[in-house]
Amino acid sequence: MDVFSMAGKVALISGGTSGIGLAAAAMLLQAGASVALLGRSPERGRAAMAKLAGAEERRLFICGDVTCKSDCSLAVAKTVSSYGGLDVLVNSAGRYSEGAIESVSEEELAAVLDVNVKGTYFLTQAAVPELKRCRGNIVNVASDAGVHGNYFCTAYCASKGAVVMFTRALALELAASGVRVNAIAPGDIMTPMTEAQLAEAPDREQALKEMASVYPLGRIGTPEEAAAVIAFLASPAAGFVTGAVWSMDGGLTA
Repeated sequence: MDVFSMAGKVALISGGTSGIGLAAAAMLLQAGASVALLGRSPERGRAAMAKLAGAEERRLFICGDVTCKSDCSLAVAKTVSSYGGLDVLVNSAGRYSEGAIESVSEEELAAVLDVNVKGTYFLTQAAVPELKRCRGNIVNVASDAGVHGNYFCTAYCASKGAVVMFTRALALELAASGVRVNAIAPGDIMTPMTEAQLAEAPDREQALKEMASVYPLGRIGTPEEAAAVIAFLASPAAGFVTGAVWSMDGGLTA
């Protein structure tokens, strides 16, 4: 028995059109799963579908917004109607924000909390009945910023800290139903979100060196490295793992 095989499993991935979510989709597809990618942009959805090689019958894009509860319900229903069930939910949709607390507007705080906290909660809430039926599992994408504080990053840290505690509380709640709930807590990963940060710097390469310098491994991570941990946690190989928040941050929080 291949304990890493996902053959016959069905995964719904929010934020699945780029970064960690898209890398997780590719890895789960390779392991044999069917995947549904949830995202807000049809254009990015089409681009993501084009990047996922082969297995056309095992992948689809669903246009929707995780901050809208009805969109979350529709995404779960579309996944189940397309593939017959739901075994894995990956909450990867996220929004980053930084700045001194005095500069964070009410609108920006609401936007960060809406995506990172409400979006994770709403999609999970919609998925739980199906996951109970399949005795499936959830992998949330938290952050090292949800484990320790970062300078000038209060809104994001608060939102990802909420994801960490949500993961642990829900793992206890769903354990009796055979549903596992885990999270990854990545450090900086070379995603479009990180690229946007670097693009604002006067010297991108210098900014990247400074970003990497705080990590004991001397670099930032790749989406594929984050996706590998997600794929493991979603697989039968992690069958006795629940309520865990897996640091994959190059040693930053060691």
